[in-house]
Amino acid sequence: MTTPTAPESGPGTLIEERTDYRLDEGDHERFSHYADKDKIMEAMVQGTPVRALCGKVWVPSRDPKRFPVCPECKDIYESLPAA
Repeated sequence: MTTPTAPESGPGTLIEERTDYRLDEGDHERFSHYADKDKIMEAMVQGTPVRALCGKVWVPSRDPKRFPVCPECKDIYESLPAA
């Protein structure tokens, strides 16, 4: 979620935006989730959160092969049209 700060009056005033990352509670520790490959790589390098197909937000840091695939992510992925 991006929250703009209130602009001050006057020409040339900059508006600062802050991204509010709130990591979801729940099963994100028990499953491997599907997300955009480029975003996952960027998140692993920079330590920023990424959003999975199922909506979970987490910071990738573990080997996804060690966990079962999130059933919700899998269902969404399989329902997408083939590229």
